[in-house]
Amino acid sequence: MKRRTLAGPLALLAAVTATLSGCTTSDDGTAPVPVPVPASPQASVSSPNRTPAPGTGSARTSDGTLLVTDFGADTVTFVDPDRRGAAADLGSVRVGTAPYGIALGDDGTAWVATAEGVAVVDTRTRERTALIPYRTGTGPVTTGEYRGGGMGIALSPDGGRLYVGVNVPGGNGTLEVVDTGRREVTETVPVGRRPFDVDVSRDGRHVYATNHDSFDVTVIDVGDWSTRRVEVAPYGTEGGLGSWLKPHYTAVRPSDGALLLPFEGERLAVVDPGTGRVRIEDMTANTHQHGVTVGPDGTLYAVGTGPIDPSEDDGPSLTVRTPDGDERVIGLDGPHESVAVSSDGRTAYVSGGFTRDGYWNGLSVVDTDTGRVTRLRVGERPLGIAVLGDNRAGEPQ
Repeated sequence: MKRRTLAGPLALLAAVTATLSGCTTSDDGTAPVPVPVPASPQASVSSPNRTPAPGTGSARTSDGTLLVTDFGADTVTFVDPDRRGAAADLGSVRVGTAPYGIALGDDGTAWVATAEGVAVVDTRTRERTALIPYRTGTGPVTTGEYRGGGMGIALSPDGGRLYVGVNVPGGNGTLEVVDTGRREVTETVPVGRRPFDVDVSRDGRHVYATNHDSFDVTVIDVGDWSTRRVEVAPYGTEGGLGSWLKPHYTAVRPSDGALLLPFEGERLAVVDPGTGRVRIEDMTANTHQHGVTVGPDGTLYAVGTGPIDPSEDDGPSLTVRTPDGDERVIGLDGPHESVAVSSDGRTAYVSGGFTRDGYWNGLSVVDTDTGRVTRLRVGERPLGIAVLGDNRAGEPQ
């Protein structure tokens, strides 16, 4: 099927695609002005803000527990994926307005990108211990798809630095660098518009910001903070802000460090971050794709959120793509956004939240061997996912 950029028929598409996230603009092609909301109360080390589940106390949270960012509730929810019903919800921690991506350190510290700053969560005691403000000015604290503040987030391999993509409404974003020991921002680096995702090379020498609204990835050298722009636009850039066919999230391939960006269940952009060369491979899901992650063996997991045009495109799905390009497409019930995978690769966790209408409050737990899907109703607009003890963060991937 031939894809189109859709600057002209936006009004029609808005009626049939209200369930999609991060891809639409107002009728005049500009982002709508978000409505300010009060900033959430700031917790401190001595007086953390928490909503514990009964009996949690200060006991260590078990490996395999999921942490999901609740874009609609200003919290992170702890989830036991082996339980069903209300028992799966282990309680929530208030972190800040409209939390987006999440990264996990080896010590069990969770770092959460919110509209207000980076929240620091102790997963053992399930409490927020700090909120690190951004240096970048993003205007009033707001909610919604176009809200300013942190989006993609990732840790350096040694855990000493945290990188967060900060959205500046109406303009280019920044990458803010946090010293995790001092818990303060030490560098700001200009990147593209709306940095949905942030990833780090395996050797830690480069950071990649995937910029949704500028059709590109910014490659940052952490040695001198220099940057290079790599355009990733397999359908072209016609339509600009009004186009649906933009990059969303990136996975770094373990074998060679290539960047993998799925588009529309039709094309996989394989980017050499050193040369900037982009090669296109075929995909088979035929659905608008967002979240992506990759397993240690190189298996790629890509979330299909649903059709741009229901008369032509397929519904929500999870694509499981082996390193040699073979794909299985597992159907999902309703739109989804991000994905994280268990360390053994046998279970995928897919979030049902969105920054726009069309979300559902829960996760789909996918058995990647059999394709069986179990739905867990937890959280409120859950976006980012991380698996405790695994530490491969799920930004709203």
